[in-house]
Amino acid sequence: AIHALREEVGRRGTTFTARYQIKMDTGTEPMGTGGHHESGDPVGPALLWLRDTVTTVTLQARQRVLQGALLLCALGLLLWTAIFLYGSFYYSYMPLATYSTPVHYYYRTDCDSSASLLCSFPTANVSLLRNGKNQVMTYGQPYRISLELEMPESPANQELGMFMVKMFCYSRQGQTVTSSARSTMLRYRSGLLQTLGTLFLIPFFLSGTADQKQLVEVELFSEYREDSYAPSIGAIIEIQSQRVQIYSANLYIHAHFTGIRYFLYNFPTLSAVMGVASNLSFLSVLLLFSYLRLIWGRFIDPQKVRMEWPLEQENMV
Repeated sequence: AIHALREEVGRRGTTFTARYQIKMDTGTEPMGTGGHHESGDPVGPALLWLRDTVTTVTLQARQRVLQGALLLCALGLLLWTAIFLYGSFYYSYMPLATYSTPVHYYYRTDCDSSASLLCSFPTANVSLLRNGKNQVMTYGQPYRISLELEMPESPANQELGMFMVKMFCYSRQGQTVTSSARSTMLRYRSGLLQTLGTLFLIPFFLSGTADQKQLVEVELFSEYREDSYAPSIGAIIEIQSQRVQIYSANLYIHAHFTGIRYFLYNFPTLSAVMGVASNLSFLSVLLLFSYLRLIWGRFIDPQKVRMEWPLEQENMV
């Protein structure tokens, strides 16, 4: 009797386990002996299916949003890096295009001379360093150096005629690197033209908005190239006339760009777009290769490759 009771309990336990497994696999109640479900609630499987569907869609949407955010972050980082690389290249490769500095002349006053003559030639010492440290001109780059004189149309300047302007460039050791001398003069204007111009502009002259002056530009160097072994740090500019009268003077240095520098300077927007696009393409390809290498590394075992390589060499021998 005890043995029969144990067999009955084991049989019922096996039947209960099988029914529970069917319920877990199908989500429905197993049918009884009459072909009907033991549970009479048909809403349970639909709710389970709806719950699973909503969970799957939510997980997929969350995954897509996360992937899109990561993609936008990667593109933003690549774009910022491409812009930074182009800006660094432009700053290091492009020299200063234009540089100007005022020229202040000095002369001796310890001589006995008439009122119309100076004791010495007007001379100015001009620094060719930015902020006292950096070179204004880049090695190998041609520059145009000119001096602009603001001169009054006074009788002394009109009677002066031609005069010489000389420039000496010196190095840090005080040695003269190069020099240049050019002649110039006021532009000629007849007496009638001066009278008509004065009558026409007399309201502006009386109000102080206009002056009777001329801007005289003297080109001292047409293609000046800096010496890499003895760079210029300053210049001495001398006006070789004791009768000259000037209001002010300015020294201008203009760079003559050729090749890539010409394109970068004259077409800045187009060159920036092309440069950033090139950097972005290069970085994208580099990132793609790195990603593919990472993916291939998951499927290829380096240790297995190292073990198979000597075997292939032995088979070839």
